[in-house]
Amino acid sequence: MVFTEIKAEIKDSEDIQYCFSSLNGSCSKEPRPMTTRTLLYILFSVGIMTTICGNLMVIISISHFKQLHSPTNFLILSLAVADLLVGLTVMPFSMIRTVENCWYFGDIICVLHNSFDVSLTSASIIHLIFIAIDRYYAICDPLHYTNKINNNVVGIYVTVSWIFPVIYTCISLFSRAIIDESSYITTNICLGSCHIIFNETLSIVDSLISFFIPCSLMLCMYVKVFFVAQRHLKAVNSVEASFRVRLGRKMAQSSDHKAAKILTAVMSVFILSYLPIFIDSSIDPYINYSTPTIVSDALLWLGYFNSACNPIVYAFFYPWFQKALKLIVSFKIFKAGSSSLKLFSNNS
Repeated sequence: MVFTEIKAEIKDSEDIQYCFSSLNGSCSKEPRPMTTRTLLYILFSVGIMTTICGNLMVIISISHFKQLHSPTNFLILSLAVADLLVGLTVMPFSMIRTVENCWYFGDIICVLHNSFDVSLTSASIIHLIFIAIDRYYAICDPLHYTNKINNNVVGIYVTVSWIFPVIYTCISLFSRAIIDESSYITTNICLGSCHIIFNETLSIVDSLISFFIPCSLMLCMYVKVFFVAQRHLKAVNSVEASFRVRLGRKMAQSSDHKAAKILTAVMSVFILSYLPIFIDSSIDPYINYSTPTIVSDALLWLGYFNSACNPIVYAFFYPWFQKALKLIVSFKIFKAGSSSLKLFSNNS
């Protein structure tokens, strides 16, 4: 009987797989069938390529065509750069870690990976805030829009969008000398692990700064924008009804419908992408970090895929981007004078 139990224990220990089988203190990993791993690699690779290609098309379009050189588009361009870097520097390493259940790239790359992850996703969110501010002034205060939103102001917005995440990352990830060790749990519990874990207080603070406060600001601005746009539409429809201008009425309704679709898409994608992971990161410390790895990985990738959706939300809705995309794919942008081509009429 004793011999049978010992034999069973030996068999169980042999079934356990480790990230580094030849090293002591290695993390164990959950083995996955080859089919599952292949499907996951395909899924994540499609997401990475969509993120890279979509944002690259936005960057080329706005950079190349002079007609697109406007303050609003410069914000979208900077956002696309942040999302492109997420696809290039963060998502590939996270894909391997998620599929293989191990981190094989060492401590230094782990620190760099987490630094890029936090700073670039934060930069993406801050860009969304400034784009919301831009839309707020464009619709709620159109008479003073050109004075309040110009290239100099957008330059400040872009600078803040890049500098603040770097400062925040340094404070949140490299502040062990400032805060007590007991209030900050770093990653490498065992060899092959690369996860950032905060205690109860810091997890709440991080969630507030990184998501809930920005989300609240965006919601307040977009709700105001929605109601102002509706009020403007009613006023325009009332005047047009008096003069029986059918064409003008149709144009106003089309413009309002388009604005409503864009605002709805913006907030829907943003909230659906980030809300689950920030709720989990806020609750996880209070449940002894018991969130299953498969759940935390799924929520993490849901947030990453927001970088793939941003080009769709902020660019694919606009006809000028569709025309620019055709010119890029057909290599017509290499023709002389292509940068001066008109992608839309001034009245549209």
